[in-house]
Amino acid sequence: MTLRSVRYLKTLRGFAAIMALLCLTGPGWAQTSGDTTLLEMREAFRRGNTTTLATLLPQVRGHVLEPLAGYWEARSRLDTATPEQMRAALARHPGSYWEDRLRNDWLLHLGKQRDWTNFAAELPRFRMNDDRQVQCYALLLDAVNLRTPAAEVAPQVQQRWLQQRDADDGCSTAAQALLDSGHLKPAAAWERARLAIEVGRTRVATQAVGLLDPDWAITVESIAKDPAKYLDEKITAIRPRTKELVTLAMIRLASQDPDAAAQEMDRTRWKAQLTQEERSWVWGVIGKRSAQRLQDNALNHFANGQPRFMTDDHLAWKARAALRAGAWGHVQEAVAAMSPEQQREPVWVYWKARAIESLRQPDAVQAVAQARELFASIASVQGFYEQLALEQLGRSITVPPPTAPLTPQEIAEARNDVALQRALAAIRLGLRSEGVREWNYEVALHTPGGMTERELLAAAHLACQNEVWDRCINTSERTPQARDHAQRFPMPHQAAVVRRANQIGLDPAYVYGLIRQESRFVMDARSGVGASGLMQVMPATARWTARKIGLTEFRPHQITELDTNIAIGTAYLKLALDDFEGSLPMAAAAYNAGPNRPRAWRNGPVLAAEIWAENIPFDETRDYVQRVLSNTVNYAALISGQPQSLRARLGEVGPLPVNAAINRDLP
Repeated sequence: MTLRSVRYLKTLRGFAAIMALLCLTGPGWAQTSGDTTLLEMREAFRRGNTTTLATLLPQVRGHVLEPLAGYWEARSRLDTATPEQMRAALARHPGSYWEDRLRNDWLLHLGKQRDWTNFAAELPRFRMNDDRQVQCYALLLDAVNLRTPAAEVAPQVQQRWLQQRDADDGCSTAAQALLDSGHLKPAAAWERARLAIEVGRTRVATQAVGLLDPDWAITVESIAKDPAKYLDEKITAIRPRTKELVTLAMIRLASQDPDAAAQEMDRTRWKAQLTQEERSWVWGVIGKRSAQRLQDNALNHFANGQPRFMTDDHLAWKARAALRAGAWGHVQEAVAAMSPEQQREPVWVYWKARAIESLRQPDAVQAVAQARELFASIASVQGFYEQLALEQLGRSITVPPPTAPLTPQEIAEARNDVALQRALAAIRLGLRSEGVREWNYEVALHTPGGMTERELLAAAHLACQNEVWDRCINTSERTPQARDHAQRFPMPHQAAVVRRANQIGLDPAYVYGLIRQESRFVMDARSGVGASGLMQVMPATARWTARKIGLTEFRPHQITELDTNIAIGTAYLKLALDDFEGSLPMAAAAYNAGPNRPRAWRNGPVLAAEIWAENIPFDETRDYVQRVLSNTVNYAALISGQPQSLRARLGEVGPLPVNAAINRDLP
């Protein structure tokens, strides 16, 4: 080893030691030399330093996280290792998550290298089998080897290809082969391009169209940059080969400027030259974008197309626009046109039932009976629409009866589960993402069908005991029948949270409902945009709120301290609640998306808050508001021991009352 390498390792050891000390979570847990070495290996893996990884690996032999270290070392050699070397690495930790994770990575590598002999040999050992690219490679191989008819493989490849978020090799390679053989129709490539260009994923769109004609990929790039210019150039009649390119340009323009796209679509030339299917898809995008802007003309745009040619996303926004307009017939029509899978989602079961109730068809008696049957199919104490359905049936939200207590043997089996212990060790060491992945693998994928409900409850109990609250909650939520509300809705730091909430006039259940959604009670949680701590407070918001409540000595690093984070987070939540006249849904929206957005979203008709929340343009904020309110009701039931109502906490949302004051400083 060179002197430079020695100095590098010493620097890493110093850094790792500091990080390890900062990440200690469990009582009685102490860092070891093996832990320090693992943190050094993590940094070496991030840097792609294969030499350091190979040097350090022997030092962690026998450590509980040795399989993770082995994965880092072998993964770093993926491009240079021989098949024999990779199989030797896989054989060192059989049955572990990290063995299968390495196999997943190797299968992707083999597919890209077109090494089908080794791919076929290793594929049967892949336990997770949840990687779409690997699945597409495998389907292609089945078709080539005549194990499965290409006509059967094609729809399976198409389904996975359309689900891929990014441009990939696995599904695009399979799609190319099936397009060339004629078993996959060009419409599949155009559909992928349409879905991608609507949301600005130009690389995905160009890859899809390029499979049909490489020259068209260049055109798609120009369309993505300036769709209006492309459309202006199509003054004369368009050729059949370019009709889909015009459709892509319309979709792109609609996603950027729905009003301009609507004007363009009204031109006679497009009405004559585009098919009903093409026009309907474009009007679906125009309607969706108009609905997201809360424009009153959204339903009129949707009416220009046929629902059967629109995507599920378009139809969801048609239903939302109809809810906002009180047009229950359009709600019913939109839901009826959705795919069977989307129709089964609780949100659309609920709104379908509400539409049937309101329309009273074919008569009031049958409508009530049909609606009640739909409400009963989703009614539950957990979930926003599930709770609303429960209340539609005249029932309150209460704490469900506890399941049978875990036996000592069940608790011991979870405690002795090597994979769960390895996951907890990784989390304690600050390797949270690695620990979470191993935990999820063990509870859901290691055995076919995952753990039983009793095993899941025992695993959740283990996580709760170790104060790994996010795994406690998420694991407990996997048990639809054996519910344990104390696991699903834990209340860590109860004295501090309740004391602070009561001091400033906040409902502790609302605070807990928000924290559960924000951080899952992970104290060192940090979001991609920089929000920190239990209540996920942004740095600028923390500084502003600290000044507002008189914390003159506040320093940025203090935001991860328990009492400081709770003090600042609850203070901001109370200021937001006061600014929105006590509306829990609007204050939650402000906490997630900033106050200016819900101020704009409230303009328009007075709406039941569940309709207002469903029309929030941002998927993340819509989900956030609904989950916070649902959590709040469950915490209130636990804290008070009394029946609760979600609807009572929702109320109505409408324009700002006349002469109402606005806290313009609220960030």
